[in-house]
Order: sequence, then structure tokens, then C-alpha cells
Amino acid sequence: MIAVSAYKDRTVAVFGLGRSGRSAAQALLAGGARVWAWDDSEPSRRAAADLPLNDLSACDWSKIAALVLAPGVPLTHPAPHWTVEKARAAHVPVIGDVELFLSARPAGTRLVGITGTNGKSTTTTLIGHLLQQAGVPVAIGGNVGTPVLDLPALPPGGAYVLEMSSFQIDLTPSWHADVACLLNVTPDHLDRHGSMDAYVALKRRMFDRQTVDDTAVIGIDDAYCRAIAATLRGPRVVKVSVGHTANVAVHDGVLFDGVASVGRVADLPALPGEHNSQNAATAYAVCRALGLDPATIMAGLRTFPGLAHRMERVGRLGSVSFVNDSKATNADAASKALGSYSNIYWIAGGKPKAGGIEGLDALHPRIRRAYLIGTAAREFAATLQGKVNASVVGTLDAAVPAAYADAARDGHADAVVLLSPACASYDQFRDFEQRGDAFRDLVAALAARQAGRTEGAAA
Repeated sequence: MIAVSAYKDRTVAVFGLGRSGRSAAQALLAGGARVWAWDDSEPSRRAAADLPLNDLSACDWSKIAALVLAPGVPLTHPAPHWTVEKARAAHVPVIGDVELFLSARPAGTRLVGITGTNGKSTTTTLIGHLLQQAGVPVAIGGNVGTPVLDLPALPPGGAYVLEMSSFQIDLTPSWHADVACLLNVTPDHLDRHGSMDAYVALKRRMFDRQTVDDTAVIGIDDAYCRAIAATLRGPRVVKVSVGHTANVAVHDGVLFDGVASVGRVADLPALPGEHNSQNAATAYAVCRALGLDPATIMAGLRTFPGLAHRMERVGRLGSVSFVNDSKATNADAASKALGSYSNIYWIAGGKPKAGGIEGLDALHPRIRRAYLIGTAAREFAATLQGKVNASVVGTLDAAVPAAYADAARDGHADAVVLLSPACASYDQFRDFEQRGDAFRDLVAALAARQAGRTEGAAA
């Protein structure tokens, strides 16, 4: 844990007692602050019984120095949460756990921040892997994995690599990274930000406090990011592209640093698809900015094991592979997996986001059949009608055996049962991790049943 002493002997309200909220409360207590912790959910309050709970709806806000808000709690849209309204009325700053971390980051350490609509978890984890393989003390967290204040205190020269969601950026007014990275921008979370312009402006804030001593790494394969890259003043800007001219680019599967060929990235086993070429190129650019040499980076790329829940191969039965892409929570993310395989038995659905699965028409020929689950099932069925053979199956438990049965019967040599939901998970699961774990368990159970049948037939 990293203790936060910036609020020593002052009272801090912490709302939202999930992993990051509990972590923030503990870090503040360790630094000598008085904490008033609360959550609208009684089960969440019970799970945080070790914290000093105080009903923030009935407390005196004039005594509070700051409100630490969990990133999942609405700050502005569709309406500010009631704690935000009370904080603003009392002129209390509203911040997140990353803001607390900035006040307590060990001296001499470096900070890398990664954001983007898609690919940020893979890129964050990949950068951490490359630094670790090169012998750099590193800690990875933020929006992926470990809450930032639960990370260890690194020695001087160490690097914190943080995935930053748009919600976290919004709660970190003093954000400033040595290397800040923007992968891409497509419509997402517009219900929480109000408009595309507001969403883009939040992503741009990754670079607002950077100086000439810092580096901005920006993918330029979409118009929003190109505009941001063209208008940045202050940091050194490193442009990244797949297929276009840039400081770091991938052409025909080969990574280039300027005009120098570095090595092939298209064949990396844990990084399939063009989108992963962008992730690899971005990670390369970040690590070069941190002083690693090209050969060391390429060696690390070859040993990257991949990211759980992101195009993760979780099993194979005969000619049928099973791929867990539960982290694909919008259509653009799902398009990356759909574009990486040919004979797909697609499991999609959940809590839909704006736009649903519109815009995937070019990928429809790759889909042999779709199995639709969750709240979005009937909406997705209407979108696919007349284009893709689809059925509403309702649950993941029903979808996995149905998809496997069809794939096994059809007999394609490269068939893939793909969970790539293009939806949030909150209608049927706690989060995308739980959804992906459930898929993995269902595949394992299916394999066990098949093995039992084989043994029975042999006997």
C-alpha cells in the first residue's frame, strides 16, 4: 500500500466501496486522515465493515476536505450523484484515487499513463511486461488489475504504468505523466459524458500538464486522435500508426522506428490482429521514450503471454477453438476479434451501449452463427436479421454448448467459438472478468463432458 499523508488530520469522504474505494480509504487512514466512508449499497457497506462508515447524506459537509469518488459513480451525466451535488454545494473538491496517488508517488519514480477507447488494458499490461523483462522495477494498475494505491512503493528509477479510463481522468485534475499515451477514440460511455466532444476533451486532458521534458504517444489512425496530435504544444509528440506514415509504424506486419525496420509484430502469438499491432507499436514507442533499446523491446514482445479476457484462447475441442474476449464491451472492441478469425460462432450481448452492434456489416461474412444473450439479445437479433444466422439463447450457460454443437457439426478446420459481447456485463454479471471466468468454466465443463463420453465409448 502507498500511504496518503496529504490529508493528515483532516476529514475525507470516500464514496463507492468497491476495490478502489476501499483501497483509497485504507491509504488515507494509513496517512493519518479521518475517513468517512459510505456506499449506497448495503452489501458493499457490510463488505467494508472494517472501515469507519458514516452516512454522507446526514453528515456536516463543512468538515470535509475532499470527496474521493469511485470512478463508476456519475460525476456529471446522466446526472451528478447526490454526493457530488453535496460536495459542490459545500465547495468540496471531488477527486479519485489516482489524484491521491499523485500526491504520494515515491520520489524519483516515473509515471506512464495509457488511455483510449480500446486496447488500453493490453497495452498497459504489455508495457509493464516489457519493462519488467528489461529489469526495470515496475508496477501496473489503475483501471486494470490492482487499485493504484495498493501498488508497492517503487525505488527511484522505477515506473508506474497506469491504465486510465475516461472516468479516472475526470477525477484527476492534476494528472501529469512522464509518458502519456492515447491509443484511439471511438464513441463510448456517452451516457456518462454527455457528448462525443466532451468525451474527446477528457481524453485530451492526458496531455494538458505535460512539458517539453515529457512525451506524448498518440495513435493517429482515427480523426479524433489526429486532431489532438496536431494541436499539442509542449511535450514531444510521438505518432503511432498501422499502415500510415508515423514516427513508429507497422507496415505489412513489420514494425518501423522512423525508417529503421525493427522486426515483425504480425506473427506474435499473443498479439493477433491489426489492432494488436497498434498496441505493440504503442508499447514500443513508450518503452523507447523510457530508454529501452529496440532489441530489448522486441525480445520482450516475443515473450508476452497475452491478457486475460482479451482474445484469450481458453480451450480447444477437436477442430473447435474457444476464445474469451469478454473485455470487448463495445462494438468497436468486438470488431477487433471478429476481424481476426474466419469461421466464427459468435456469443454476443449483455447490457447494450449506444449504437449497439451497428457498423459491423463488413465482418458479417466471418460469422457462421450468432448466439445472443442478456438485455441486448432481441435488439441485436433485429440488427442481424437477414444478415447473420442468429438465435436468442438468453444466457451464457445456454450459448456455449449450443455454439460448440453447431461448430462441431459444421466441421470447419478453424472454427472459433468466440465470446466477444460488444456489451457491458452488468445485466447478468458483476463485471467482464466474472463473465470471462464463467465462459472459461463452461468450456472446461464441456471438455470434461466430452472426455467422459470418449472414455465411456472406449470402455
